[in-house]
Amino acid sequence: MKILILGGDGYLGWPTAMYLSNRGHDVHVVDNYLRRKVHAEAGSGSLTVIAPDLATRVGAWREVTGKTITVTEGDLTEWSVVEQAFREFPPDAIIHYGEIPAAPYSMKDRRRCVLTQYNNVINTLNVIWAMNEFAPDAHLVKLGTMGEYGTPNIDIEEGWLEIDHNGRHDRLPFPKLPASFYHCSKVHDSTNIEFACRVWGMRATDLNQGVVYGIETEETRLDARLATRFDYDEIWGTALNRFCAQAVIGHPLTPYGSGEQCRGFLNILDTLRCVELSCLNPADRGEFRVFNQFTEQFTINQLAELVQRAGKECGIDVAINPVANPRVEKEGHYYNAKHTRLLDLGLEPHLLSETLVEHMFDVISANRDRVRTEHIMPRTTWRSGRMIRADEMTPRQARPVDELVRD
Repeated sequence: MKILILGGDGYLGWPTAMYLSNRGHDVHVVDNYLRRKVHAEAGSGSLTVIAPDLATRVGAWREVTGKTITVTEGDLTEWSVVEQAFREFPPDAIIHYGEIPAAPYSMKDRRRCVLTQYNNVINTLNVIWAMNEFAPDAHLVKLGTMGEYGTPNIDIEEGWLEIDHNGRHDRLPFPKLPASFYHCSKVHDSTNIEFACRVWGMRATDLNQGVVYGIETEETRLDARLATRFDYDEIWGTALNRFCAQAVIGHPLTPYGSGEQCRGFLNILDTLRCVELSCLNPADRGEFRVFNQFTEQFTINQLAELVQRAGKECGIDVAINPVANPRVEKEGHYYNAKHTRLLDLGLEPHLLSETLVEHMFDVISANRDRVRTEHIMPRTTWRSGRMIRADEMTPRQARPVDELVRD
């Protein structure tokens, strides 16, 4: 199968490219290194050492495995880049990771909010039009997010809801309550993709993914040059990854608010398998298919306690110190999201209770000198849409992180 991976330099994009190449697919990746650029701007970066560019990565992959991954370096918001990629590599499937993936980044200020929505919505529209013009039989596998749904006081179905209203019945897209301007961009994507399926007969699978954790895959372990990025900071670091990094460097874990927020989680290995299953079992022509892509549900406090227990087993004393919630969100809420369709296709989950959080500790420990402690504590607030000034911080927030670590 010819598979085009958009955002192929990212945390998930690069492991996916290797995973599918390793299974015999013809893989082409596109990326403009935007993720690296915004980290450079902020002074943060990947905890793991990653190769400097895709040319180095695919060269190492060819050297280690004898397999080839081809590359286009370019911006998906530019039509000429998308057109060229589709003309030169007409795909059977398109895996779309190529979006800015951070809620806090979108809430920092007007510039970053606009960049997030422009990048995400415009590049997806370009992809839709390219599919319509150059690859009408191809299948789009688009990475969405469970954050599109928010936390409604009803069960969350997989994308669609059967509704009876005033004596009439219909099947409609599940109502969306996005949690940030980033999540709003994902809702816009879903609306545009569903429209293209309904009107043009495009086929698409929207993967509403939960929070991903993990560092290594079968392929990244083959050679240090094949490592994927790992983020731990307040902008890009997901909850479990961030907690593990905090535990290793001796920083108290920082659940936001009450810590009773509940979310869906999955191992990075399951992300790779979910994407593969979606490609191998494409949506029908004209079908907008939604899979809720996660394997387990936890509250933030449950995650923190799990990391604390894992730390104890590794001889690490881990403290838990909740901080004021910088986000506007329900902290205590009902949460029951359905996630059966990928299981029906054959997904065999790696459950958190069966995976080695301790192994994450090993990788983080080996790179602990790369932790930039000034980027750990939350500074971006939802309510005002700007960074917290130093004179607005609580005494604890104002203290240097390295001082907190010494405590």
